[in-house]
Amino acid sequence: MNRNNYYNMGTIGNMGNVGGMNDMNFCPDCPTQTIYDPPIVQYENYYHPQLVNVVQNIETVKQHHCCPVYKQHFTQTEKNVMVSSARRTKQSKAASKKRSKK
Repeated sequence: MNRNNYYNMGTIGNMGNVGGMNDMNFCPDCPTQTIYDPPIVQYENYYHPQLVNVVQNIETVKQHHCCPVYKQHFTQTEKNVMVSSARRTKQSKAASKKRSKK
């Protein structure tokens, strides 16, 4: 018997009439079937410590860089300039006339 047909037989009481018997008295002699599915493989993993020596070499590289550091030096000079007060008065009057024309 096909496996799909085995599970899709219908509901009990709807098996049909055989030889004029009603559904309640009918009990067919169906032989027991055994179906074997392929085996399921199950793994159990066990881990055990294994010592592994790891040697890591460290190399230090010392890098030297030149970077500018500014140091300011100042020089000073002096000069003498003659300023006339009469000339300054004329310039200030001319500037005020220009402002009043606007």
